[in-house]
Amino acid sequence: MAVATLASRVAGFLRILVLAAALGLGTRLLDTYNVANTLPNAVYELVVGGTMASIVVPLLTRAALTEPDGGVLYAQRLLSLIVYVLGLVTVLAIVVAPWLIDLYAPGFTAQQRELAIVFSRFFLPQILFYGLSATTGAILNIRGRFAAGAWAPLCNSVIVIAVGLTYLAVAGGAAGGTGLSRGSLLLLGLGTTAGVIAQTVLVLWALARSGFPVRLRLDPRGIGIRRIGKLGVWVLLAVLASQTLTAAATRAASWAGPGGVTAYQNASAVYLVPYAVIAVSVMTAILPRLSQYAARGERQRVTTGLSRAVRTALVVMAPIAAAFLLLGPHIATVLFAHGNSSPATVRVLGLVLAGFGLTLVPFTSYMILQRGLYALQDTRTSALITALVAVVGVAGCAAAGALLPGEDIVIGIPVAYALAYTVGLNVTALVLRRRLGYLDGRRLVRTHVRVLVATAAGAGCAGLVVWAVDATTWAGALGTLAGAVSAGAAGYLAVGRLMRLAELRHLLNLALPGLRTW
Repeated sequence: MAVATLASRVAGFLRILVLAAALGLGTRLLDTYNVANTLPNAVYELVVGGTMASIVVPLLTRAALTEPDGGVLYAQRLLSLIVYVLGLVTVLAIVVAPWLIDLYAPGFTAQQRELAIVFSRFFLPQILFYGLSATTGAILNIRGRFAAGAWAPLCNSVIVIAVGLTYLAVAGGAAGGTGLSRGSLLLLGLGTTAGVIAQTVLVLWALARSGFPVRLRLDPRGIGIRRIGKLGVWVLLAVLASQTLTAAATRAASWAGPGGVTAYQNASAVYLVPYAVIAVSVMTAILPRLSQYAARGERQRVTTGLSRAVRTALVVMAPIAAAFLLLGPHIATVLFAHGNSSPATVRVLGLVLAGFGLTLVPFTSYMILQRGLYALQDTRTSALITALVAVVGVAGCAAAGALLPGEDIVIGIPVAYALAYTVGLNVTALVLRRRLGYLDGRRLVRTHVRVLVATAAGAGCAGLVVWAVDATTWAGALGTLAGAVSAGAAGYLAVGRLMRLAELRHLLNLALPGLRTW
């Protein structure tokens, strides 16, 4: 799963680079495209996305354990319900597209707003396909098949990369404005949505290959719609809170001037790569298992699973977070300082990425612990904690907009996120400790201390390279990045061995089976 997710994320990253080269990093055109392409994800998450981990997977798991047919009919009816609901939502979203654009990007010019509305009406049909893909992937996961869901985003990225390269070849790159020919508009609009459709087709094909009869039921009743609705009220609150935070961050970034939205979104995409490769793989694998433990009343095993997941993710995330803090500007230069990119936007993007280094560890641990509440089907508590996180984050974004000048507003966004998720992590840990009796706190604290010492040692080694190497040019930034990462990794591994980090040893032995001297 991690390998497949890494391949998909690498392709997704190449997609970001190609679009930056084609549409112009720091231009109003790329900002407009990015905001419009954010809307399908936002609406999908608001309506259905949040229920995938918190409701759908536990319910599918229980049906697979208790139903005579292994939950096949239940899964068919649930899939049908989601298709019907999202079909209606898609139509409504297309109608209210102008209001959605105004909500997310009040800082757009009139020309940007008009183009964003047109783009959004090409992109909003993705809502239906996201829902179909996610539900199909959940059914596959319950049946013990994880590969297709992890590989499917690769299809999406490959198609969008082809679209970006075609646009670059035909249109000759971006001039920075929002004027597009009809052909270019159709290429970008239809091509981007075609990527999501291809992703969905692959997952559906994998589900059919698994022996599951893919079929829509005209009458989706019989799946406990009232129970889903009761649980879903709290999930809706949680997703609404999360999307409010995302909207607040995007609004703040739109006030930072040309390139602000892109700097925020691209830095966020870079910082989410390690989270997706490591943490999402861990969470996807453990949630069905945690749900089974919770259904059987084996709460000690729920605690053990959560503790192991947090510790496993921590030993990877902590040094990466330190790398973002120390090397954010260098990473941004190497990845984005080429083609039509604006040097000012690249500089800001690097600082935003450094800020996200503060967010990575608390965000990852928070998301893993939330899976404990999902497995217990405690959507109410999860929603209230998410609302608290949103309140803190929105307040932080508002403070950044009010206190920071111009383009620096976007730099304050990841700091607000870090504060919000730190609060959410601590509250979630306290709640789970009360619900489960204990949370393996002694082992968690011991691992955190050892990882902190090893990370500090690695950061010190990397810092020496940054101090010694000239990074004023693109080649200098690349050399600094390569040298600092190598030195930092060596320092982290050496001290981790001295500190006897069992989780790190386990991961290394999995990745390098021949390594036995550790």
